Amino acid sequence: MEMTARLTGDAKTSTLQSGKQVVNFNVAINDSYKSKTSGEVTKIVTYVQCDYWVNPGVAQFLTKGTLVELQGRIGVNAYTGKEGEPKAALTLHVNTIKLHGGKTPQPVSVSAEKILVAENAGATDDLPF
Repeated sequence: MEMTARLTGDAKTSTLQSGKQVVNFNVAINDSYKSKTSGEVTKIVTYVQCDYWVNPGVAQFLTKGTLVELQGRIGVNAYTGKEGEPKAALTLHVNTIKLHGGKTPQPVSVSAEKILVAENAGATDDLPF
């Protein structure tokens, strides 16, 4: 399954007893359609609970409002609510995340800048112009 959506909150990283880490976050898919009979626009929002097991370091970039493109395996989680009523939630076991931006640009970390400077320190420009 492939979808493009916005994060509804900041991602959270959890560590299991085995030491493996998972990044959990929720997204909202916004959609709308216009009725042919009345011409009225109807907006629909679908919420999806996501988990990402590949790299926990991505959590720092998954902040509220960020637009992401996700690929993964969709599922449904059925459960009973506090008052005994049946409930369900869409889930996505994410394999691939592409960041498309958010409300504010993410700052580059100091360590990443130092790595870039160190890599380019010995480079010479051999371009003819």
